[in-house]
Amino acid sequence: MTTFRSVFDAPLIRTEFDKSGINTQFIPTIWKYVIQNPNCEWRDIPSLPSAAYSLLSSKFKPCTSAVDFVSDSTDQVTTKLLIKLQNGASVETVIMRYDSSLGKYAGKPRSGGLRSTLCISSQVGCKMGCKFCATGTMGFKSNLSTGEIVEQLVHASRLSPIRNIVFMGMGEPLNNYTALVEAIRVMTSYPFQISPKKITVSTVGIIHAINKFHDDLPNLNLAVSLHAPVQDIRCQIMPAARAFPLGKLMDALAEYQKKSGQKIFIEYIMLDGVNDEEQHAHQLGKLLDTFEVVINLIPFNPIGTLSQFDTSGDDKVTIFQKILRNTYNIRTTVRKQMGQDISGACGQLVINLPNKKSAVVASLTDIEDLRP
Repeated sequence: MTTFRSVFDAPLIRTEFDKSGINTQFIPTIWKYVIQNPNCEWRDIPSLPSAAYSLLSSKFKPCTSAVDFVSDSTDQVTTKLLIKLQNGASVETVIMRYDSSLGKYAGKPRSGGLRSTLCISSQVGCKMGCKFCATGTMGFKSNLSTGEIVEQLVHASRLSPIRNIVFMGMGEPLNNYTALVEAIRVMTSYPFQISPKKITVSTVGIIHAINKFHDDLPNLNLAVSLHAPVQDIRCQIMPAARAFPLGKLMDALAEYQKKSGQKIFIEYIMLDGVNDEEQHAHQLGKLLDTFEVVINLIPFNPIGTLSQFDTSGDDKVTIFQKILRNTYNIRTTVRKQMGQDISGACGQLVINLPNKKSAVVASLTDIEDLRP
């Protein structure tokens, strides 16, 4: 049986068009038509060379995935999409809507208005095994193809105009490096045209991938799931950290920052009695003292009976934030929670198909709001 590939698998469709002597400049036109016409047939697309119609019909589908289930939070701010892949597996992607005119920055009202951020998955499951994250309980199932990554944006953009993208969904993006890079290149080109500065890739710290990240994807935001200021605590809560010693990770980040000239976003989940004491704040401040960073403190979201951690109290979070801000002069934010009523809070992404209830990474301070 023929396995059809997604038309958004950019390297493959370009190769096939080249082999058939078809001008690859038609590809963005095809993408735009597919986005605007969800149930289209290839023959519906006007003005393509005849060879393109037969090639598309024999090897490609407009979308290889389908939206299986949609959940909206009661405040309509967060929408969760359960997406079924061609192989029968499922992933989730989350739309988070923000009003950027709310609140103040530097004592002045913020500019802007409504915008949507899409939280995208890069793998089915994850092999990193972070003990505070539900995805780790699934184990690793498979990498998503370039097309399957892009199709999450295709499905979401039919529900809401997407301006920002964060790779903070299921999986470790830098463990699916080639597909990630190709997908982002599609997202930043016509017809999507998402600005690279509005795309953030989050990683636990895959050093060899960080070393080439800026060369392959200039002007993107890099977020690092640090979660502890010393190696032994990191290894306790993030088993994969054993392969990426903190000293070597910090060296890689220093080199990345030197090359890119960009701030690095540091994600730090607050676990009561584990990494949230005042001494940890001082250790973190000293570790990051020579870097240009924004730290995002993340309230821990329990994952039902799986939880072996407790959420840090608000007072602890406030003290932690103040130490980093006042003693070390590091911009430090606390992540806003969104979509908890649809199990859409950070670190809870896990697929549970029988009753179609699942949990999704969502809830973050919008990356635009973290810009200096």
